[in-house]
Amino acid sequence: MEFLVVAAIFGIATAAIAWLKGSSVFIWFLVGAALPGVGILAAVFMRDERREPRRRCPRCGNVVRISDQVCMRCGEDLDFPA
Repeated sequence: MEFLVVAAIFGIATAAIAWLKGSSVFIWFLVGAALPGVGILAAVFMRDERREPRRRCPRCGNVVRISDQVCMRCGEDLDFPA
């Protein structure tokens, strides 16, 4: 019973960190609950999704992350910028 309480607390803390960094709350809650110490450390050291550089699709003008290879709106194959 105590393990479930500790797992829930670590899961909520990990999900809160992921939410602040713009990532999936549900997935990070599961990671934090399954791996209480490791999950929260992984969430602390992951990159901030909201601060990732972005670029425009030359075909439709949709703003996508710089690491995306295909535009999610029109399907254009994007080259990695120099």
